[in-house]
Amino acid sequence: MLSEINVTPLVDVTLVLLIIFMVTTPMLQRGTDVQLPTAQASQVKEEQRITLTVTKDSRIFINNDEVPRRELEARLTAMAGPGKERVLYLRGDARVPYGFVIDVMDAIKSSGIETVGMITDRSGSR
Repeated sequence: MLSEINVTPLVDVTLVLLIIFMVTTPMLQRGTDVQLPTAQASQVKEEQRITLTVTKDSRIFINNDEVPRRELEARLTAMAGPGKERVLYLRGDARVPYGFVIDVMDAIKSSGIETVGMITDRSGSR
């Protein structure tokens, strides 16, 4: 007499795990919602970095923490620090006024950060 293995509990556990992963994965990709301009460049490797985001309503975020414009230079200076060669990645919404972005870039330069990378959206991926 051959007995068959009941796979129903295995299927139940597998489906529960699948549902858990489907629910939690979108939560891992948090950030400030901006509409990025498009470009043909490849993606940048993830590393320890400073990400500065400018939203369409001219709000500024450093690594997802909102910073008032008047405190921007001081916060960046503290983050860069003397002797640290830091790279800043700028995520600017395509609808932000050009003059405001220039003002933010002046604050970045004044803080001592010399290398600024512009984060763009790959063309056609909107």
